[in-house]
Order: sequence, then structure tokens, then C-alpha cells
Amino acid sequence: MGTFLWCITTVLAFTVSLTVNACPPSDLAALLAFKSALHEPYLGIFNSWTGNDCCNKWYGVTCDPTTKRVADIALRGESEDPIFQKAKRTGYMTGSISPAICNLDRLANIIIADWKGISGIVPSCVTSLKFLRHLDLTGNQISGQIPADIGKLSQLTVLNLADNKITGSIPRSMGNLTSLMHLDLRNNMISGILPQTIGKLKMLSRALLSGNQISGQLPNTIQHIYRLSDLDLSLNRISGPIPESLGKMAVLATLNLDGNMLSGTLPATLINSGISILNVSKNGIEGTIPDAFGPKSYFMVMDLSYNKLKGPIPKSIATASYVGHLDLSYNHLCGAIPAGSWFDHLEASSFTNNDCLCGKPLRAC
Repeated sequence: MGTFLWCITTVLAFTVSLTVNACPPSDLAALLAFKSALHEPYLGIFNSWTGNDCCNKWYGVTCDPTTKRVADIALRGESEDPIFQKAKRTGYMTGSISPAICNLDRLANIIIADWKGISGIVPSCVTSLKFLRHLDLTGNQISGQIPADIGKLSQLTVLNLADNKITGSIPRSMGNLTSLMHLDLRNNMISGILPQTIGKLKMLSRALLSGNQISGQLPNTIQHIYRLSDLDLSLNRISGPIPESLGKMAVLATLNLDGNMLSGTLPATLINSGISILNVSKNGIEGTIPDAFGPKSYFMVMDLSYNKLKGPIPKSIATASYVGHLDLSYNHLCGAIPAGSWFDHLEASSFTNNDCLCGKPLRAC
């Protein structure tokens, strides 16, 4: 009898132990509802999503080791994982992101990227996930708007919605994402203006917004994003002048504004700054190239092509620390191309289709 009771007690203890170490039923139900809204026909990434313990080797799911709550969903359609190598293909998934994902209220990371066929919208309830730090839905067919109250995600450091079909404007509340470091909204259909509140993103280092339909002028508040090193607003509909303040930003190294409707003159601050990649081609910039080059000028890329610049190429460009790729074609420049080591490697295509430039590598003056 004693042995029998001992066996029963041991079995019960083991069962309780398994239950304690498994994910909660609410998280299990949320994951299964999330899975049911998706269809992945080729790789079988959901084949491991069986049993009652979603913390035990469920592909792409990570739980907090202490609480056993689901903390991460990381499902990438392009990966070096063996499941992809075995199939010899990238991933493809259809369906939509179920609002059931919002029941996983301890989520810190959501990565559902590069599946090419996932559609639907970004569930508005995602803004209730107060522990969320990383939201990456890039490379899908997601439409609709960025949730209006996205600013509630006070711990968010990465927001990547690139390569989708997002419409609408950038919410003003985005300025409340004071922990945000990386913002990538490239290649969508986002319209409207850049809100002034963007200047409140003090931790932001990369803002990649190219390939949209953003209009209006560049807000002066951008200058307050002290950590910004990479700003890409190319291929939009931005108009008005380039703010001088952009050239005074302490760590801004890449500035891509090409393919917009910018006008006015080229600020001298951009020439003698810490910017090393400057692309303002295919705009309506007028006036002369500022004679402001100096030892601080270090350009891996300087592209001023397809504008309305006139006058000579300033002689001070010979004093720059470095000029790599230079493109001044399709303007109205005139006069002798300055002699200097930075011009020895440049081809005629860097200077063609101007009014009257001359000198190496073009015809002699």
C-alpha cells in the first residue's frame, strides 16, 4: 500500500511539474489562433507547434525562463536555418496576423518578416503590448495604416514595416516612441507630411522612409534628433528648401533626399559637415554650389545631379579631405573643372550635360 501511494504521489508531482514548466493555457490558445490565420505550404515551420507546451521547441517561439510566458515570436521567411537549407528555398506564407497575438501580453519581440504573401493589417491592439521592444513585419503584403496610438509602445526600440503596402500618414503619436532607435518604413504608400513630433525621437539613429508618397516640407524639428546618423527620405514628394540645420547635426553621416521636389539653394552647412554620403539628385535645387569645402569635408558619395545648379565648381573642393563618387551631371554648371587628386579617378559622366564645363576629364578649356 505504501509503495502504491508513493507511486501515485510521484506521478502527481511529475504532472504538476510539467504543468508549472509549460506555457500558460492562455498563451497556448493565442499562439494556436495566430497559427490558424496563416498558411505556410512549403517549409513546415508550424509542424513543431504541437502538444501543450509552447515553450518546448516550438519553432520561432521563445519563453521567459522564469515566468514561462511567451516573450518572442521570431519567424523570418529568409534565414540560414537548416529548415530553409533543406528545402532549398526561401519562405512563403499567406494569411494575416491575427489579433490573438495581442493576448500574448508579455511579448518583447515580434518578427514576422519576409514571407511575401502575408496580408491584412497591423492589428491595432498591438499597441497594448507594453513590453514590446522590437516589431518587424518587413517584406509582406500588409496594408492599412500604422496604428494611430503607436506612441503607447514606450519601450519600442525597432519599428520595421518596410516593403509592404501601408497607407495613410505617419501618426503624430510616433513622437512618443522615446526609446525608438531604428525606424524603417521604406517602400510603402505612406502619404501626408512628416509630423513635427518626429523631433522628439531623441534616441533615433536611423530613419529610413524612402519610396513613399510623403509630401510637405522637411520639419526643422529633425535637428533635435541628436543621435540621428542615417536619414533617407528619397523618392517621395517632399518640397520646399533643405533646412540648414541638417548640416549642423552632430552625427548625421548619410543624407539621402534624392527624387523629391526640393527647391531653394544648397545649404553651405551640408558641404562642410560630418556628412559622408550626400544625395540630393533629381530635385529642383538652384543657385551655386557653396564654396565651403574644407578639411572637414569627407564625401564617399556626393550626388548633386539633375538639379538647376549654375556657376562654377568651387575651387575649395580641392581642399576637401576626400571626395569619392562625385556626380554633378545634368545641371547648368560652367567654367573649368578644378584640378586636384580627387578628380583624377572621375569619368566624364560625372560632369556631362552641363552648360559649359571644361577641363579634364572633359574637353580642354
